[in-house]
Amino acid sequence: MTTPTTLGTGEARTRLHELTVIDVRTPGEYAGGHLPGALNIPLDQIQRALPDIRYAAERGDILVVCASGPRSENACRILADNHITTATLSGGTGAWAAEGHELNRPQGATRATWGMERQVRFTAGTIVLIGLLLGLLVHPAFQILSAGIAAGLVFSALTNTCGMAAVLARLPHNRPRPADLDNTLAELRNR
Repeated sequence: MTTPTTLGTGEARTRLHELTVIDVRTPGEYAGGHLPGALNIPLDQIQRALPDIRYAAERGDILVVCASGPRSENACRILADNHITTATLSGGTGAWAAEGHELNRPQGATRATWGMERQVRFTAGTIVLIGLLLGLLVHPAFQILSAGIAAGLVFSALTNTCGMAAVLARLPHNRPRPADLDNTLAELRNR
């Protein structure tokens, strides 16, 4: 398994005009703020977008971003397995914003959605707490909820994947607008 090339926020900012930036977060996260000029191709749509990403990579460098790095690294691995060379942004859009760099929002986007990692932490913590409380107050068998979440978090860390994030990404608040992949791919081909 290859490790993708990583660009720091300073280098990415300097080279932004020459990079094709692909944001692999959910449409809701993308609407909450993205790098200037970034195109939203959610991670679960990368396979479908392969021909257009390959075409863009033949014309210039591709930078893949997410909130903090793991999803963009996964996308870079998928692309590398398909002989497409890309780089990822160190620390993702979180690091970009923390350094005071501009984040754009789609026209008409008014509310910010929590980042996926924050949603996962909130959901996992809530389920663990409910499992513990129900285990103490109702029946000890409810503690299985907490154990299941703990096992899922360990699996997530070991595989650098997150099933809970995949489920949460399908919720309506994470898709304030559907990913318009056809228009995004057309724009990618025309760059």
